[in-house]
Amino acid sequence: MAVSGARAMNEMPGTGLADLGIVELAGLVAAGTVKAEEVTQACLARIADREPEVCAWAHLDADYALAQARALDAHRASGRPLGPLHGVPIGIKDIIDVRGLPCERGTVLDQGRRPGDDAAVVARLRAAGAVILGKTVTTELAVYAPGKTRNPHDPARTPGGSSSGSAAAVAAGMVPGALGTQTNGSVIRPASFCGVYGFKPSHDLVSRRGVLTESPIFDSIGTMARSIEDASLLADVIAGYDPADPWMRTSGPPKLLETATAEPPVRPTLAFVRTPVWDRADDDTRAGFAELCDVLGDAIDEVALPEPFDRAIDLHRTVMNADIARHFARYYDDGRDRLSARLREIIEDGRRVLAVDYILAREWVDILNGALEQIFDRYDAIVTPAAPGEAPGLEATGDPAFCTIWTYCQVPAVTVPLMVGDDGLPIGVQVVGRRGQDGRLLRTARWLAGELATHA
Repeated sequence: MAVSGARAMNEMPGTGLADLGIVELAGLVAAGTVKAEEVTQACLARIADREPEVCAWAHLDADYALAQARALDAHRASGRPLGPLHGVPIGIKDIIDVRGLPCERGTVLDQGRRPGDDAAVVARLRAAGAVILGKTVTTELAVYAPGKTRNPHDPARTPGGSSSGSAAAVAAGMVPGALGTQTNGSVIRPASFCGVYGFKPSHDLVSRRGVLTESPIFDSIGTMARSIEDASLLADVIAGYDPADPWMRTSGPPKLLETATAEPPVRPTLAFVRTPVWDRADDDTRAGFAELCDVLGDAIDEVALPEPFDRAIDLHRTVMNADIARHFARYYDDGRDRLSARLREIIEDGRRVLAVDYILAREWVDILNGALEQIFDRYDAIVTPAAPGEAPGLEATGDPAFCTIWTYCQVPAVTVPLMVGDDGLPIGVQVVGRRGQDGRLLRTARWLAGELATHA
C-alpha cells in the first residue's frame, strides 16, 4: 500500500488529445489550436482501441458525435460566443435522457426506449457547447446487477456500479469527462475502483429532470473526470436551479471551478472518520489511511461519529428500498421474471416498509446533519474511505457502505485517487463537505491532493 499523491493512475492511456482534460481541451478549442472534430475523432479512436476490452458504452454513434463537433466548429468560425465546454466530448450514463439516442437503463424491459427530450443536465451541456459523445453503461436500472463493463486497470475486476461505464470510460482515456448518478455509492465507489475523480454534489444542486427516478431524496447527478478542476467545471455547467425539480434550492451559480482553484485562506484541517463500517476496510486501506494521517500530522484529527450514525445505513435502506418499490412498480408488475433476483428482493422488501418507519427514516436526515454541523464547525472536511479497498471481481459491483452515510445526509463528496493497493490498483480517499458548501469541499480536496503530492 502507498499513498500516491493523487496521480490518478492516468499514465495508462498514453499521450494525445484523448488524454487531455476538460479545462485544457476547452481552452485549445476556444483558441482555435484544435477543432472540436479533431478532439472527437481522437476520443473515437481511443474507444475503438479500448472498448473491446473495457465495454464502457451502451450506445455510441460516431456519426451523431461528429455531426455535433462539426456544427460546433462552424459556430466558432462564425465568431459567435462560445460556451465553457465548447467542443469537449462528454459521456452520459444510460439512465439520463438524451434526445435522439436510446436510453435503455440497463434492462431489457426498456429495450428500444428512445426519449424525445433531453434531460435538464444534457440541455445544459449542449448550451455549454459540449459534444454528447454517447451513452455509458449502467447496471440494471442503476441498482446492483453488474453491466458488461470491465475495470480498465484489470478486466477481471469490476469498475463498480452503477455509474460503471462513465468511470471506466474516463479512466481508459475514452472521454475526458462523464456524468454519473448516485443514490447510494454509484459515483464515489466506481471513481475509486477506476482511479478517477468522482464528485457527488449536494443533493439540491443539480436537476434530476429527465433522469430515472430511484429514490428522490437521495438521487444525485455527479461528474467523473481526471482532475478536480475538470470535475468542477463539468459540475458548474450542469448545476443550476430548475423549477421542474421540487428538490432543488433557489440559488445563483455555484462557481465551483473558481472556488476549487482558489488558495484556502488558511491551512485546512481535516477530520478522519472511520465510520461504523470500518471493519469492512481491507488491510491496505487501513494502512493507507494510517500513512495519510502520519503525513498530514497536525492537519488531521481522528473524529468518531456519535452513536446515532450507527443507524444510518439501515435508515437509508428503509427509504431507498421503499422508494424503489414505488418507482419501479411497473417493472416488477409487468416483467418481474426479467429482473435480477437482487432487484426483485429490494422491491419486495420496499413493499413491506411501514409508512411510520419510512417517515421516521426520512426525518433522521436533518437530525444527523445537525450532528455533522458540529464537526464542520471545527474542520474543513471529513476524510474517509471511498470503498473498502481495491476493486473486487466481476461477480458484483463492490460494497457501497462507505458512501451510504454521506448520501443519506445529502452532503457533497468527492473521490480523490490518492492510494494504490497491494495489487497495484487504485483506492480512492473520499472527502466529504458540509451540505451546500460544494466549492469549499472541492478546494479542500484539491489542497489535500497537492499536499500529499509534495510527500510522494
